[in-house]
Amino acid sequence: MNTNEIVSKLWNLCNVLRDDGITYHQYVSELTYILFLKMSKERDVETNIPEEYRWDRLVEKDGVELKNFYRQLLLDLGTKSEGRIKEIYTNANSNIDEPKNLEKIIKSIDQLDWYSAKEEGLGNLYEGLLEKNANEKKSGAGQYFTPRPLINVMVQLIDPQPGEKCNDPAAGTFGFMIAADQHIKNKNNDLFDLSEKEQEFQKKEAFTGCELVQETHRLALMNAMLHDIESDIYLGDTLTSLGTKMKNFDVVLTNPPFGTKKGGERASRDDLTFLTSNKQLNFLQHIYRSLKKDGKARAAVVLPDNVLFQDGDGQKIREDLMDKCNLHTILRLPTGIFYAQGVKTNVLFFERGITEEHNTKNVWFYDLRTNMNNFGKRNPLNESHFEGFIKAYLAEDRSKVDDERFNVFTREEIKDKNNSLDLGLIRDDSLTEYEDLPDPIESAEEAASKLEEAADLLMSVVKELRHLGGE
Repeated sequence: MNTNEIVSKLWNLCNVLRDDGITYHQYVSELTYILFLKMSKERDVETNIPEEYRWDRLVEKDGVELKNFYRQLLLDLGTKSEGRIKEIYTNANSNIDEPKNLEKIIKSIDQLDWYSAKEEGLGNLYEGLLEKNANEKKSGAGQYFTPRPLINVMVQLIDPQPGEKCNDPAAGTFGFMIAADQHIKNKNNDLFDLSEKEQEFQKKEAFTGCELVQETHRLALMNAMLHDIESDIYLGDTLTSLGTKMKNFDVVLTNPPFGTKKGGERASRDDLTFLTSNKQLNFLQHIYRSLKKDGKARAAVVLPDNVLFQDGDGQKIREDLMDKCNLHTILRLPTGIFYAQGVKTNVLFFERGITEEHNTKNVWFYDLRTNMNNFGKRNPLNESHFEGFIKAYLAEDRSKVDDERFNVFTREEIKDKNNSLDLGLIRDDSLTEYEDLPDPIESAEEAASKLEEAADLLMSVVKELRHLGGE
């Protein structure tokens, strides 16, 4: 049994809980509580779990006794344990009321082919479960789950290295940091090429994040644990004072939440120059300010179109970004790749400068939106769709890239457009051919001329009628 088959079996267990009125998202949280215990047993790392709450004690109970035991387990692990266990179970509570349903889920999990799951990686299994949840529209989870092919491409191009501090200030389920960790492991013989001290850094310090929603934070902690990452993932709001301690990073990879703060209030940070009610603009400021000022620290950030053209503070923030950083590339993403189908997004790639001014000279745009197929369940986005962009991005001389989707604008040209970055989209072939459309100026002049002729004719008729009336 491979990982996909195990994920499908786990996901289908959700049907057992329909009568309890449990949502998909609640189900994934419920699975996380149970899977943590089972996976700790499979990984032989149960020593930090109180003996009375380990997997073998859970699986031997049934009926009402099981239900009561399980609820007490959640409470005690969230209040009396320590470290990551306490973080995962803090404020945990069960939504399963029917003891038989709980028993079926636990027994079904116990009977799965865990040998095969371990062979393919328990982290991969859990990520597969999170992706399943994100693809289920009713779960609403797609809002924090960035498509895996996009994550992989962003990580590949940013190319995090051993010893660098990487961060995601809007961590979701920690997908960007998991991918960054895997990227480094793949290029360094699963870290065996590194010294013991370097391996320890990668495990405990290299990958950090912050997540606002506790349920999502719980999933991020579980995901990190199953990928052997023990570094800090804060529970809180990056746009509050908590975010001020998140700085001096070599790499930032993130997809901040869309929208505005509740009630239109501004971020409660005293270190951001331009405070707006637009979350993405505040996150953008946080991100480029959190990078080291060494000319090498870099970021790739998913942002909606409004960040590229919003006036007022938006214009000032873009100018500040292009002063402090070399904003060298913007990828205009296809529509329909996120849960919110109508949202148009982009990836901004930039490097923090050593100085505070004039770091951006040219901005290259790659249009992966226009004349693209609609993406969705039937036509999923995959890494092959990015091949042209990757080739253009990595070109030694970008000016020699022969691709109509790849265009450049100088800093001066952007200034002339009031620092708008809503640029680089190519001609849309689905629209009526421009040359077939009438020239608007000529059309207006022709219409005016015809109106004048009609008016002259009307005046002539009126005069003739008066003349006849006078006679």
